[in-house]
Amino acid sequence: MSEPQYIHGLHAARAAIKYDPAHIVEVWVEKGRRDARLERLLEGLQHGRVPLHRVARSELDRLVPGGVHQGIVLAYRGAAPRGEAELEHLLDALVEAPFLLVLDQVQDPHNLGACLRSADAAGVHGVIAPRDRAAGLTPTVHKVASGAAQSVPFFQVTNLARTLRALRERGIWLVGAAGEGDASLYQADLTGPLAVLMGAEESGLRRLSRELCDQLASIPMAGQVESLNVSVAAGVFLFEAVRQRRALRR
Repeated sequence: MSEPQYIHGLHAARAAIKYDPAHIVEVWVEKGRRDARLERLLEGLQHGRVPLHRVARSELDRLVPGGVHQGIVLAYRGAAPRGEAELEHLLDALVEAPFLLVLDQVQDPHNLGACLRSADAAGVHGVIAPRDRAAGLTPTVHKVASGAAQSVPFFQVTNLARTLRALRERGIWLVGAAGEGDASLYQADLTGPLAVLMGAEESGLRRLSRELCDQLASIPMAGQVESLNVSVAAGVFLFEAVRQRRALRR
């Protein structure tokens, strides 16, 4: 079990209450605040016997310095990120073609949160990231993900290259996002067992990750910018895979 972390803001609080109320440890709410949305959220906690404190705004500011808390802060002790063994169990249990997102050293928690949100919307079975030099499940990630940090299995692995090799041994096709890819995203086959690989914000995929990909694909760019934000690019890749998979089932 992970250490408690402070989750703040209405969206993040709503997500924790909806998807994982059992791991909410304590709640602080701004005393005297008139907010119907906030009161509806608190109704969802009444039967959970979670300690609830109505405090001055200054106390919330102290708990999350600089955070836009919107009158609510939760102490949340969610499950720790899953590891290699749990990933194996998930893949063994799937009754459909695996659909995975791999994030190679994505370090910005806002990007991780946005990627989790896109993964949830696309029906991804799990998101994989390395333990080192990569963002984990921080309060910022929970806030940006708006529930996806609880609904999408998130795996942190010790050796990403070893995990990629294990995925290939299972017959999972590895498609990496790279501007110099030898094919357009829209020419790539994304219909079978699939892992989409996205690289770090500045440097992209690491050399070994690129070498382990079965195919490198690029997003055709019509404007002046050379690349997209990693979370935006992940959404483009994932929903092209969704489009192809749905077309195949028709």
